[in-house]
Amino acid sequence: MTQWIENPTGGRARGPAALVRAWFEVLTRPTRFFRSAVAPGDQAPGLVFAVAVVLLEEFVRFALVADAYPVLADQRLLSGVLWLGVAVLLVAPAALHLTAALQTVILVPLVDDRAGVSETVQTIAYSAAPCVVAGVPVPEVSVLCGAYGAVLLALGTATVHGTTGKRAALVSAVPAAVVFGYGFRAFAAAETLLRQWYII
Repeated sequence: MTQWIENPTGGRARGPAALVRAWFEVLTRPTRFFRSAVAPGDQAPGLVFAVAVVLLEEFVRFALVADAYPVLADQRLLSGVLWLGVAVLLVAPAALHLTAALQTVILVPLVDDRAGVSETVQTIAYSAAPCVVAGVPVPEVSVLCGAYGAVLLALGTATVHGTTGKRAALVSAVPAAVVFGYGFRAFAAAETLLRQWYII
């Protein structure tokens, strides 16, 4: 599942400019992006993209939320760097691949002529594009980021795996809940909003 190939055909260009271009394209032209930018075996750009999104999201959260991370030995800055490193270098890549494995298991009985695990990894990674601002401590922002990400994941799944929109929404529902609901905290933000509106 983590196989990278040295000279993939298609896929994304490398470098900071390519990351920014990919972010803009997936937000504005998602169907075209998923059709042209996701290539077999070309996980490296997708993984870097996902890590960059998590890095920005967690950095914003650390900068704006007072108790974003546990403080060790009264060293707030060093503690933030430590937890930021854990989130970016360990949690994000592991969560991405585990969620891709979960979505692949869900895909197997529902989509016969599907793309490979590598394409699923890339689809999930790029669908996280809206979440660069999910760290802003405004519940509405987090909910919108999570909802937009879930829509992009369903759209990307339909495009990459060649299935219907309804089936893609069904297949991507649990991975979207894991990535956007829990990972990017959209569920917690939605609960906060409901409490503010006295619904719960």
